[in-house]
Amino acid sequence: MDWTSLYFKTSNLNVFILGTGEVASRRANKFLDHGANVKLAGNSLSDDLKDKGADLYSIDDVDELVEWSDLVVVASGDEELSEHVSEIAQDKLVNRADFPLKGDIIVPTSFEIGDVEISIFTNGKSPLMARQLRKKIQSIITEEDILEIELQDYARLELKKVLKNQKERRQVLYEIFEDEKIRGYVENRQMDDAKDYIDNLIRGL
Repeated sequence: MDWTSLYFKTSNLNVFILGTGEVASRRANKFLDHGANVKLAGNSLSDDLKDKGADLYSIDDVDELVEWSDLVVVASGDEELSEHVSEIAQDKLVNRADFPLKGDIIVPTSFEIGDVEISIFTNGKSPLMARQLRKKIQSIITEEDILEIELQDYARLELKKVLKNQKERRQVLYEIFEDEKIRGYVENRQMDDAKDYIDNLIRGL
């Protein structure tokens, strides 16, 4: 596989999207929701995208839009125009919604549960199965899992104040995760009590 999974910081990233259809709009929403500056070239733009800050341009402006952008998304049914934009964007990062493996970046199916984001990529073999796997994963992640993440984050930050050794902190975090009393607090949604208990554990180190 030629692809490596990464998370890419998109705040203030300049994103040009060729197209304004369903796929283009999904891409625009995703990047806008994560702080990017988004400009699209096509026929029309939904009020929702306009309200989020997206701008609409004519397809006659594509050369200038490519020059402005850090990332180019090709999501148009016009094959000739898509190839033109891809060709002039060779020094940019390119996402090809039409032919994903031709681009530099894949935008996988993803979903969020609390502060957890999970992405699924089938190497372009089956978007349908990516959606099915998404449903399966969503069905097994519980609210307790999300609360455990909150507690682990809390404990990790507190431990950094008293333990400089990363391996020692990791060992304590495992002990906190496996602690039956903490598990009981989580099951009963007693998060303040769980944090107080963690504070006492850390003070005793």
